[in-house]
Amino acid sequence: MDDLTLKKITPPPRRSVGVVWLALLILASFCAGGFVAHWNQEDTLRVRQKQEASRSSRSQSEKRWNALRQSLSARIRSFGGDAGVVIEDLQTGSQMLYHENRSYPAASIVKIPIMIACYQAAQEGRLNFDDQITLRASDKTPGSGQLDQLPAGTAVSVRQLIDLMITQSDNTATNVLINRLGMEWLQNSFRRQGLAHTTLVRRMMDFSGRKKGIDNYTTPSDMARVLRRIYRSEKMSSRVSEECLQMLRRQKMHDRIPKKLPEGVVVAHKTGLERGVCHDAGIVSTPNGDYLIVVLTKHKAKWGAKPSKRLIADLARQVYDYEMAG
Repeated sequence: MDDLTLKKITPPPRRSVGVVWLALLILASFCAGGFVAHWNQEDTLRVRQKQEASRSSRSQSEKRWNALRQSLSARIRSFGGDAGVVIEDLQTGSQMLYHENRSYPAASIVKIPIMIACYQAAQEGRLNFDDQITLRASDKTPGSGQLDQLPAGTAVSVRQLIDLMITQSDNTATNVLINRLGMEWLQNSFRRQGLAHTTLVRRMMDFSGRKKGIDNYTTPSDMARVLRRIYRSEKMSSRVSEECLQMLRRQKMHDRIPKKLPEGVVVAHKTGLERGVCHDAGIVSTPNGDYLIVVLTKHKAKWGAKPSKRLIADLARQVYDYEMAG
């Protein structure tokens, strides 16, 4: 099984000032003009250095970084299922990647780009957040959320539908929005968001379609891309960015990324859960800076989701501890 891949990318403009995370990467980029190091079964850590100055001061950072890489890789290998991971320091742009371009059934994590699409639709005059939509009996969708418990004829605003879709992962709210905007329009919106590998071809909880092989898909890299855009207000106003982050921070599911983090740590995230798949993708804020973590998993349905949830929680905690020790 492959180990994690380490990638150094050009840092974008900072949203906030934080203490440097992943010191090895930053020092190496200054001293060696930047680098990309990859790990798999045959490879070992490779760092090009043109200068030997300050070598001793780098050694401890290298040891810590290599220890984190080994720890994360070992934890992923111990997971019996299939996992795709993106971890990124949002101050430096440094990343650790594992099967980042592998496709996974999206489950409810696809609601993140649907949220962005709703804001795009509002900007284009296709959607009015203040409009009231009357729920029909045919709109009710089981699973997450509360709208399916309300009587037909209940009026809900578009803004409330978006909020419920994210904070409670409400499937009824999501399907009403999908019906309102149309799958083809939403798919085009995903492309405009730069999500080349994220598809929407069925509604939430459409298991008859899933049995026929019709499913929504995404990749860890696509989910990291949409979260990064929200965080950096890319192609959206700072107001829209903050509203999206606030909804993601009010996510009601805390059994994955936030599970093992200290109380009070702010996490803006969205989960996904269906038979055989379990995901979480979010942004963790710490006093030393913010980091992005996406973990998508597939597992044997008979296991249940507990091993996947433990994996996600463990990875988030390991990166948090590294961040705070930096």
